[in-house]
Amino acid sequence: MVHRVAVIGAGASGLTSIKCCLDEGLEPTCFERSEDIGGLWRFADDADGERVTVYRSVITNTSKEMSCFSDFPCPEDFPSFLPHSLLLEYFCMYARHFQLLRHIRFKTTALSVRKRPDFDSSGQWEVVTETEGIQESHVFDAVMVCTGHFQKPHLPLASFPGIETRFRGRYLHSLEYKDAETFRGKRVLVVGIGNTGCDIAVELSRVATKVFLSGRSSTWVISRVSDHGLPRDMISTTRFNHFLDWLLPSAIMKRIMFQKLNSWFNHETYGLASVKSPNFNFIVNEELPFCMLSGTVVLKSNVKEFTENSAVFEDGTTEENIDVVVFATGYVFSFPFLEESVSSSLKNNRTLYKCIFPPQLERPTLAFIGLISLTGSVMAAAEIQARWVAGVFAGVYKLPPASRMMADVLKKQPPAERNPSERKSLKLNFIGYTSEIASFAGVKPSVLRLLLTDPRLALAVFFGPCTSYQYRLVGRGQWSGARTAILTQWQRVLKPLRTRVIKDSASPHSWCWLGLLALPVALVVGFILSKCPQPGWVPRAKFLL
Repeated sequence: MVHRVAVIGAGASGLTSIKCCLDEGLEPTCFERSEDIGGLWRFADDADGERVTVYRSVITNTSKEMSCFSDFPCPEDFPSFLPHSLLLEYFCMYARHFQLLRHIRFKTTALSVRKRPDFDSSGQWEVVTETEGIQESHVFDAVMVCTGHFQKPHLPLASFPGIETRFRGRYLHSLEYKDAETFRGKRVLVVGIGNTGCDIAVELSRVATKVFLSGRSSTWVISRVSDHGLPRDMISTTRFNHFLDWLLPSAIMKRIMFQKLNSWFNHETYGLASVKSPNFNFIVNEELPFCMLSGTVVLKSNVKEFTENSAVFEDGTTEENIDVVVFATGYVFSFPFLEESVSSSLKNNRTLYKCIFPPQLERPTLAFIGLISLTGSVMAAAEIQARWVAGVFAGVYKLPPASRMMADVLKKQPPAERNPSERKSLKLNFIGYTSEIASFAGVKPSVLRLLLTDPRLALAVFFGPCTSYQYRLVGRGQWSGARTAILTQWQRVLKPLRTRVIKDSASPHSWCWLGLLALPVALVVGFILSKCPQPGWVPRAKFLL
């Protein structure tokens, strides 16, 4: 039975881990090396080189309703997509509301986390920390590592001949990027075509003389805003859409997806992606297509080599007079405080059982929270992870035997990657993953049961956005406000937009007709699900006709 839990890191994952431990009657102590909460999201101009922070202009890619913690909705006057300052304010509100700050030791670095000599029987860990030069040793019954992905930058200079020996300009990792002002009037090459690389390229295009964006993978660009002006993730991340993904052949779903993406702009025309590309990546950026149309951002192939002042690309082209190179090449897993026997096996998050527990440990008293790449919000996923982990530590839930966990890990290992920073193959489906963890914790809602007892809520759960409030409807940690939070989530989306009301606009009650039209569909879906003979059953597409 676990009592004392060490939580390493006071970012989003650390804060919810503290709360979940308290909910289960555990005694958490959080060690945060900086002077405040927020982790990655606490921007600072003068952040030390060891602390990774967002850059000044960052806005969340996932909406507030899809990202917030399940029993603490974002204020209704907050915009749907939050600048880092507002997200940090939300964290502060959350920490104050649940009185989490008293459990955090600031300016305290975790130097080492090692098994106790009697670990086989006790499962305990010895944690050595340092505060203002003074080291201290502690014994904990369990440890939750909440430091996330972004710790050690991946800077593959060896893959770019000449960058260190011939190139006379400046080069840096995106970790060092804070704002665009220092790049004014420069010719800049951004290497890496993920979210960070494209964000930086777009921002630099406003002040730089020219920006070149180099990437090796096919990239599909999506907008935060849906066709009707609502947050795209709230429209697309629904249990109904997830059901269709499961129901229809993947080839059909891919064709529908590519057609939808190309309806905004033709990605092949822009040189970004083709429907025939075997590997592809998704990024969120509303401005990149226009920057390419206006010529302020020029897309290039992968860099072959650097000369004194130019970059030579694999397609044979050369760009001269490059002043600065920004490597947006991602990060690699790094847990220098963990003992070698544990850290050596952490190749990626799929070497962990359900991306959380190291399966080889004699006792399941070490967990990684938020160390996951998803098609949706990592914050929401981190919370459901922490709820399950705290329950395991408290003895409420049991993990399978180590042999079964190891078998599950081996079965889900991704293919070998060319580049350690490219975690595309590690990105999991948001609803599939959170629903699986929620089922382990006994908090996944049954749509069929809701359809019989609360049809209005059932429709909102199945056809509406899969927000984290759904995992507070039933089971351990049930929240009385969950139903109201689900039924009012669109009100919180629309509230900050109602700063200027147009006269004679359509009544919001007209939306109710959508619910009436959806009811027969829900009944049909319920019938299909009720006929499933076993979990592995795959229905045919004819049931949709």
